[in-house]
Amino acid sequence: MNATRGPAVDRSPSDWLRCPSCHTLVYRRRFERAHRVCPGCGAHTPLDAARRLDALLDPGSARPLTPTATVHDPLRFEDLQPYPDRLAAARAATGHEDAVRVALGTLAGHPVVLAVMDFAFMGGSLGVAAGEAIGTAADAALAGRVPLIVVTSSGGARMQEGALALMQMAKTSAAMAELDEAGLLTVTVVADPTYGGVAASFATLADVVVCEPGARMGFAGPRVIEQTIGERLPEGFQRAEFLLRHGLVDAVRPRGELRRTLAVLLAAARRPAEPDRPEATGPTRAAGVGDGAAARPEAGSVESVESVGPIGRPAHEVVAAARDPRRPTTRDHLAYWMDAFVELRGDRAGGDCPAIVGGLGLVEGRAMLVLGHQKGHTTADLVRANFAMASPAGYRKVVRLARLAEKIGVPLVTLIDTPGAHPGIEAEQQGQAGAIAGCLRVLAGLRVPVVAVVTGEGGSGGALALGVADRVLISANALYSVISPEGCAAILWKTREQSPAAARALGLDAGSLLELGVVDRVIAEPEGGAQADPPAASLALRDAVLETVAELASLDPAERVASRRRRFRAFGLPAASDAAGAGIGTGRVREDGDDYRDSDDYEEDSA
Repeated sequence: MNATRGPAVDRSPSDWLRCPSCHTLVYRRRFERAHRVCPGCGAHTPLDAARRLDALLDPGSARPLTPTATVHDPLRFEDLQPYPDRLAAARAATGHEDAVRVALGTLAGHPVVLAVMDFAFMGGSLGVAAGEAIGTAADAALAGRVPLIVVTSSGGARMQEGALALMQMAKTSAAMAELDEAGLLTVTVVADPTYGGVAASFATLADVVVCEPGARMGFAGPRVIEQTIGERLPEGFQRAEFLLRHGLVDAVRPRGELRRTLAVLLAAARRPAEPDRPEATGPTRAAGVGDGAAARPEAGSVESVESVGPIGRPAHEVVAAARDPRRPTTRDHLAYWMDAFVELRGDRAGGDCPAIVGGLGLVEGRAMLVLGHQKGHTTADLVRANFAMASPAGYRKVVRLARLAEKIGVPLVTLIDTPGAHPGIEAEQQGQAGAIAGCLRVLAGLRVPVVAVVTGEGGSGGALALGVADRVLISANALYSVISPEGCAAILWKTREQSPAAARALGLDAGSLLELGVVDRVIAEPEGGAQADPPAASLALRDAVLETVAELASLDPAERVASRRRRFRAFGLPAASDAAGAGIGTGRVREDGDDYRDSDDYEEDSA
């Protein structure tokens, strides 16, 4: 038993108990080994704070923290019984002083501060003692420069403490803001239920919000909402799965997988970044990452960019190759690249766009935040991903994850493959133009290394939203253009049949883009293109990304930002060579580090 364990709670002597959800009999010891999750229906029954601390922290690592003493019964409150009597009963029943327990410890070897709410203590209500406990946890995380994990389960603010309880929402939110400013990762694990003042403060302010299956979270409870609006609520309203679909949380994880998920997040946020492997029993792959991709093979030899590429290839063939549905998607690349990965979803404003996929993970032991457009290999895949045409929610997700990369100091890698931003009515109503502009502004100012890779179709502003980077790489058979050839032909030639001519005129192939300085490096594809050998193509991209990130990581962050801004400031100016000398990439990088800036040099080496 760990030091976190409180006094033993009286239990039934029976070896069997009945699941409160499916009502089947469950062997008690099996139930407890599964952290009180029903093996039949999967229902997650309440877990007290002591068990929760034991389940998440490494054995023997917990060191309890005692919050500063707070006032008791500030209002001399009395309803059916005096408030002090309610407190005494809750303490006797749980063995806790209040609704939150805090401990320093390690999780999979990573130092962490863990604060756990216990619903059994007066419904996990947020009073002055609970608020001070969250503040104490944040202070400890700040002092130790370690992440903070909070497990929530609460009915809301504690009514018996009046306005002082209300003030705890501001206190805990301010504490989370300090951790933001310090660049420390914060994670909320939402247990059932999490309502009111807790949901409207520290619970939803964390960088990552993970829910247990079926957990409810919201500001007002469903009964209050139904009585207020006089309408029946939809099935599953405010449940974890509902919240995930609406972009309000990052993930839903069964209790047995929480420790593994948290270990990956902690490894990715570790400072300074070190090669690391979170605990695992075999090859790791985040749920939902692959599009049917095979297990990741060893990297094979890939022809150099000098021998493979679109140089001299008809532009309309480049367009066809870039759009080939067999090319690896972002999810495929994640499956091939990642040692471990946690997908992060949602814009936290009511939407989760399937056309943008992103998350935190480790690539060859290096922490990265990777995000990109998601297409698909079948019609059904494409429809589910909206043909990789992102909505405003998708671009808001990009901004949220980019800011997370900045906060915890990990490189950002973006994978571009889209025909363009979604042009629908709802997208315009929700501010599509402003959402794209927000991406451009945020990516331009990130202090962490930013690498963009055009892996397929780079269409218009919807692609550029992920393309403001220190270095822009492009696959040999990819394209990047201000408009689709068909759209250009329809507008300027007055017929879509002239799209091959438009493709030639637009200079959208990798060779033309390299000469313009729009991209910095062309990544070779296997014979027959990426679609002929997706694993080899993906691993070639991974190696180029790792090399580029390592190069950028050595630069001063302020100079990195200034150089990135100079790069884009110089596009279209006649003094391109002077701009290049100021640190702006205007051509492919040779193995010896010299830039290709002269078209004659480029043609000679290509030959």
